[in-house]
Amino acid sequence: MKTDLTDTTASKINKALVQGRRAIGTPAVGMVLTLVIVTDEENAYDALRAANDASREHPSRTLVVIKRVSRSPRERTSSRLDAEVRLGADAGTGETVVLRLYGEVVNHADSVVLPLLLPDAPVVVWWPVNAPLDPAEDPLGALAQRRVTDSYTAEAPVRELNARAEAYTPGDTDLSWTRITPWRSMLAAALDQVTCEVNGVEVEGEEFNPSCELLAMWLADRLDVPVRRSLSSGPGLTAVRMDTSCGPITLGRADGSLATLSIEGQPDRAVALKRRDTSELIAEELRRLDPDDTYASALRYGVHRLTTAAEPEPAGESGAQELAAEGGPAAEAPVETAAKAPAQKAARKGPARKAAAK
Repeated sequence: MKTDLTDTTASKINKALVQGRRAIGTPAVGMVLTLVIVTDEENAYDALRAANDASREHPSRTLVVIKRVSRSPRERTSSRLDAEVRLGADAGTGETVVLRLYGEVVNHADSVVLPLLLPDAPVVVWWPVNAPLDPAEDPLGALAQRRVTDSYTAEAPVRELNARAEAYTPGDTDLSWTRITPWRSMLAAALDQVTCEVNGVEVEGEEFNPSCELLAMWLADRLDVPVRRSLSSGPGLTAVRMDTSCGPITLGRADGSLATLSIEGQPDRAVALKRRDTSELIAEELRRLDPDDTYASALRYGVHRLTTAAEPEPAGESGAQELAAEGGPAAEAPVETAAKAPAQKAARKGPARKAAAK
């Protein structure tokens, strides 16, 4: 069921929601949170589709905030709010309100959203694209317990990570971090199977891929060993190689779906490690609304080592860029001084059990 409202108010939108629930025979509200999506017209469809898929696991009221650019001075000085209310099969298992803001009201989106939030329910704000530099200071972000960004969609992903680290507030997270959850879990399980010392790690993946950078930061932070970044044609992360006193441990994924785990002295194992859809990533983030301390630790580890002037230049003819995470994924040269840590200690700190799971 869809209801279009032109030049409306938050009060009329709430009334349309109540009338719509009665019309389809579901007056009871069984939603667990409010998901606010701040996007543009171009990306609204994909973001809303991902949110509707995630609502099967997390029934929610989804508010899509689209700030329209005014073309004339008259439009910029006037204000208008259009809304599209979706219920039933058109809104997954929850409710959806698409808000289009024009004119002065664009600068006061929080005043529009606030009356539409579910009472006594958590609020999550997601920016699929064009996230603010400081999500917690954004008027909409200030309403939320969790703020979700996606560095992968930025023009300069590595610099975007630097901004995320400098402005980090408990409750912030990024889908580039969510994408590496299966990798962290698998590497933690691999280290749990051996009792040896980790001497160094190599993370291989696409250039300027923020998930690769975050995985390198996490490994360097938790293992306290040098971590090199090397480049591949992708897709995404393609391999992690750990040099240990018991022999090499390799987790490689060349096709984006099936990976191979190789541990010295054990037969190779095929493991499912597919690239996940945005709906799966959002569903994972909505499972926990408390601050992600592991993400914060990994992010802050690289804050002083990420480039602030420009993205790193591509390497020479080999096409590979080898960087030490001790010097940062965007450092100019590897740093050789790093203490070695036993795998058991590293597993206790992060790769095993707690830090590997979201």
